[in-house]
Amino acid sequence: MFEEKDVILEARHIVRRFPASGGRELTACNDINLTFYRGKTLGLIGESGCGKSTFMRFLVRLDVPTEGEIIFKGKDLTKLKGEELRQTRQYIQMVFQDPGGSFHPKMKIRDIICEPLMNFGRIKPSEKDAVARKLLEAVDLPGEFAYRFPHNMSGGQRQRIAIARAVALEPELIVMDEATCALDVSVQKTMIELICKLQKEKNIAVGFVSHDLGLIQSFAHQIAVMYLGSIVEILPGEDVGKARHPYTQTLLRAIFDTKMDFTKKIEPMDSEIPSPLDAPAGCPFQTRCEHCAAICRRERPVLKSIGKEHKAACHLLAEATV
Repeated sequence: MFEEKDVILEARHIVRRFPASGGRELTACNDINLTFYRGKTLGLIGESGCGKSTFMRFLVRLDVPTEGEIIFKGKDLTKLKGEELRQTRQYIQMVFQDPGGSFHPKMKIRDIICEPLMNFGRIKPSEKDAVARKLLEAVDLPGEFAYRFPHNMSGGQRQRIAIARAVALEPELIVMDEATCALDVSVQKTMIELICKLQKEKNIAVGFVSHDLGLIQSFAHQIAVMYLGSIVEILPGEDVGKARHPYTQTLLRAIFDTKMDFTKKIEPMDSEIPSPLDAPAGCPFQTRCEHCAAICRRERPVLKSIGKEHKAACHLLAEATV
């Protein structure tokens, strides 16, 4: 399913530390290793504050990691500067959680969508109208919306415009940070269908950040589960039901679904996630895990293979033998 020849971007040993009061450090990302494949969606799931958005910001160079490297087209993105960095940006685009916040309120939709193309000299000013109409129609919006302003659009329409702007440069990777969380459930469904359609047409890799495992398992090819700055499990999206890490299993038990077994109650976690400033030694999930053993308190588990394209960081899971 995931082949070496299809690798678009590879993040290796990414660490991000922020200085905190009292001479302490907050580790937002702790040794993250993830790979993005052409035409595939990697869903990054986790509770708020776990570091998933921080990690995705590295891919579009809105921030740089404290340690590690991000390899794209044979170059380390974290080291690029000047014109070389500017030229690389056209291949990795981002759709933000609040599209309205990333639009200039006094710019017309046609200017918002075509701005990336103008910045890189891809089109002439005289071509704006035709190109804007084509891009709007590609995201299932009427071409005449090109002459409207962002405040004249609904939340779902603004998100479609953000997607149109992101695909305008024909990027190889699109990062989507909670791109559907502010939308109605019915609109979420059509938005996911649009993303899948564009991905299939253009063979784009997608990095999708979410805290909704129920949503992300419906379309992601691969899912990485993040907890307190660490990746605790990576598995194919179609195999989420086979999750082995206690944290992922807890997330699954908390999902509400109309097809679920209503004789069993939803089991949310009652405890709160620890502060990253006071992360426990050993396994980061130990304070909330009902299976916690002595080794979990002493040693931090590392990701190890427990099946085909399936890894988990848990001392209680035996490494698969191939």
